[in-house]
Amino acid sequence: MSLIFNLAKPFLHALDAEQAHRLTIKGLQLAPALGAGPISNSKLQRRVFGVDFPNPVGLAPGFDKNAEVPDAMLAQGFGFVEIGTVTPLPQAGNARPRLFRLTEDNAVINRMGFNNDGQAVVLQRLIDRRGRGGIVGVNVGANKDSSDRIGDYVKGLEAFEDVASYITINISSPNTPGLRNLQSSADLQKLLERVNAGRKSRKPILLKIAPDLAEADLQDVARLCGGGAVDGVIISNTTLSRPPLKSKHASETGGLSGAPLFELSTQCLARFHQMSGGKIPLIGVGGIGDAATALAKFKAGASLIQLYSALIYKGPGLVQEICDGIQNGLSGK
Repeated sequence: MSLIFNLAKPFLHALDAEQAHRLTIKGLQLAPALGAGPISNSKLQRRVFGVDFPNPVGLAPGFDKNAEVPDAMLAQGFGFVEIGTVTPLPQAGNARPRLFRLTEDNAVINRMGFNNDGQAVVLQRLIDRRGRGGIVGVNVGANKDSSDRIGDYVKGLEAFEDVASYITINISSPNTPGLRNLQSSADLQKLLERVNAGRKSRKPILLKIAPDLAEADLQDVARLCGGGAVDGVIISNTTLSRPPLKSKHASETGGLSGAPLFELSTQCLARFHQMSGGKIPLIGVGGIGDAATALAKFKAGASLIQLYSALIYKGPGLVQEICDGIQNGLSGK
């Protein structure tokens, strides 16, 4: 698959970023079994929030929004795949163009706006793959025009609880106006109370937060997530901040991901790990582009990691590179 990526990369990068992404999804649908499956051995396996992971390297949501190719991505070596973000009703998202490669910065800016096929379509795809194995999490969100956004998260839990390996509550996207307000203390408490009241099983529930939270707000999140309110926290989503960038697309609005996010997201991860006393399992995301950056996430407190943006530039061989780094005496937790 890495050879195919290297051959296709010049062609794909000559296209609009979103068009290239759709072609990649179509290609994976045509060859879903091209790959050996999740990389695994005793040095890589992890048990986190009650789930046995073959390796700690996961695919972040955004790549496979609609559960079209989870098995094809597991075949690339990932230990787990997270699909989404999925909203109760289908949603077109923001106007195009809304996805930009910042090649000189090994970064991406997106303002997609939770474009997805909706719960009913995605749920059927996950039902259809039952029995194939592999860890597939579902990232759920709220519709832009919803009158009850917390209710949308409850609907997401109810829809996917039986078919997902875990559920991620995504309240940290910067591309749905007002969504990040749910990270405030009062709103987050209401959200967690209603989500937990709607649980029918002990399927893990994770919370995904932004890297832009102030220290006091991060402390509030750590406090509210303790005591079993969630089973894990994902740190972090994209950032609205703008470190120095070289690309012509640097001024585009939206969330920044990729290499420039690494320092901010890793600092946020380390602070949250300390605030929570290491009692809440964490997934480290943001700026992972090689074994060294992956291992830094583990050192900062992550039990698992996820990546996406770096795949655009390095391809699926990155999964093996990171797993090799973990095995070479530099293991994570």
